[in-house]
Amino acid sequence: MKRRDLPQGEIKTKAVRTMFDTIAPRYELVNHLITFNLDRRWRHRAVRDLALPAGSRVLDVAAGTGDFCRELTSQGMQPVATDLSYGMMDVGGDFAPRVQADAARLPFRDASFDGVTCGYALRNFTDLQGAISEMSRVTRPGGRVVFLEVANPRSRILRAGFSVWFRGVVPIIGGLISNRGAYRYLPKSTAYLPSVEEIVAMMRQAGFSTVQHRMILGGLSQQFTATRAV
Repeated sequence: MKRRDLPQGEIKTKAVRTMFDTIAPRYELVNHLITFNLDRRWRHRAVRDLALPAGSRVLDVAAGTGDFCRELTSQGMQPVATDLSYGMMDVGGDFAPRVQADAARLPFRDASFDGVTCGYALRNFTDLQGAISEMSRVTRPGGRVVFLEVANPRSRILRAGFSVWFRGVVPIIGGLISNRGAYRYLPKSTAYLPSVEEIVAMMRQAGFSTVQHRMILGGLSQQFTATRAV
């Protein structure tokens, strides 16, 4: 599916909010099942790669049900959660202070956080450049950010297997446990995701330096890490 065939603008924003409100109760369960719990390991490594001292104040954008926030807490950080879907944060319980907001219009002061995390949400933002710019604005100079996102394996064999799993099996699992329509949409939403080069360019334009990108497990996932320019 091409990007132009998917919802755009405010229609996309409303659709994303409604979808995540709908799947919130079973979101973590499905997420851990379809990644074989590897997403926990990837978040652990991502927080470690922030390279921030204990006690750092970190904003988790698109916090969902709180997986990244709980990992931040376990590594000594002080997380603050924000998400377009309050339903997702509500299901997660009292994992951090929570603020419902659009990532492109964050209600926080300039340079008010030591770091920012964002897990598997870049493709869900209606205004990706605006969201990245806002994450830069609220990060102090010298602060750190890390993004996790789905990827496309480089190996032809891995890519074929991943396509069967992500586009064929995942919607079935999601449909049995949660909402079939939502888990049919999620694989299609990768069409929104720009190339690695475009995302790196957006981060640099927003004021990030030393932007680094790495593929995880041959491209089952990917990570972007950067420092807010001084």
